[in-house]
Amino acid sequence: MFEIGVVTQFEAAHHLNGDFGPATRLHGHTYRVEVSVRGPLLREDGTLCDLATLSDAAQEAVNQLHYHNLDELPTFEGKNSTAEVVAQLLFHQIASHFEGLGLASLRVEVWESPRAYAAYEGQME
Repeated sequence: MFEIGVVTQFEAAHHLNGDFGPATRLHGHTYRVEVSVRGPLLREDGTLCDLATLSDAAQEAVNQLHYHNLDELPTFEGKNSTAEVVAQLLFHQIASHFEGLGLASLRVEVWESPRAYAAYEGQME
C-alpha cells in the first residue's frame, strides 16, 4: 500500500461544553493538520495522486476555519467543536476532491498541541 501526505495548520478559538475543566472557557489553538491518502496502485506517472492537489484540498478546507471561533460557524451548530469533530469535518471536505481516483483511504489528524491529537480515517469510493 502506498501513502502520501501533507501538513498544514490554522488558528482558531473554541470552547467545549461538558466536563472539560478549563477547556470550557474560550481558548485558542494553532491546529496542525496532517492529511494522508493510501492506495494500492501508482498511476502511470509513478505517483499515487497529485501531491499539489492533496495540498490544495487540505489548505482549502482549513482556510474555512482559519482565524474563526469554531463555535460561531454554522458547521458546528449543535456540536462540540472537539478535535474529533474537526477531523471528521475536514475529512469530508477533502475527500470530495478525490472520489473515483482509485484511492483506498484518507486520514486526517488534527493536533491541538504538540502532545494531543484526534484523527478520522475512512475508505474512499
